[in-house]
Amino acid sequence: MARALRTLVVDDEQPVLDELVWLLGRDDRIGTIDTARSGTEALRRLDAGDIDLLFLDIAMPGLTGIDIARLLGRFKSPPQIIFVTAHDAHAVEAFDLNAVDYLLKPIREERLRESVRRAVADSDPGGADSDDTIAVELAGVTRFVSRSKVTHAEAQGDYVRLHTLDGASHLIRTPLTSLAEDWADAGFLRIHRSIAVNRAHILEVRMSSGRASVVVPAAGGTTTELQVARRHTRALRELIGEHTP
Repeated sequence: MARALRTLVVDDEQPVLDELVWLLGRDDRIGTIDTARSGTEALRRLDAGDIDLLFLDIAMPGLTGIDIARLLGRFKSPPQIIFVTAHDAHAVEAFDLNAVDYLLKPIREERLRESVRRAVADSDPGGADSDDTIAVELAGVTRFVSRSKVTHAEAQGDYVRLHTLDGASHLIRTPLTSLAEDWADAGFLRIHRSIAVNRAHILEVRMSSGRASVVVPAAGGTTTELQVARRHTRALRELIGEHTP
């Protein structure tokens, strides 16, 4: 079993602080638990450099949780961050700061345990459970999508539309080129100037007259066929062990 995570919980509300400490104490993946009631106090504790996981309230007097997260970017070995807040207004900004997760108050124990699971997975990048969560917004509501559930990503101007196993699609503001590079190690392969596909979800590779296409799952047991550009065909054929002459 991996080493238990040394944890710091930061919240200016004592009842919330006490509840989080109690819930975390029931999780054997959590080691020592320290607390802080302000951003300044938290930074003093973090300067010691021996914290693995930080539960961080966003709305605090003085230094906010977002302020602290930005400052941690200068640390040589910053802890993993899980934001805790009563509002979801900062969700996208939180994930831009590489937060592991974003918890809404009141905290449910099962949701908290899932956050710890993600932190453990992130601390062991080679682990089978490793995954990233993407914050997406629709009509003012923030939802969280697991990257492993994305079948393919499709460029739409300055945005990318993520297509998932359940047939849903989500728009995020990032160029496909950047996304494909960032997600390459997670198994995403560029097959077209406007499409990157998750290799884990390729059901079939079809070849016809030198042109290729891939088939991925869609909602209700159906499938979607994606065309492969000629310039990406060689990489695809090599991927399936069929080298071009």
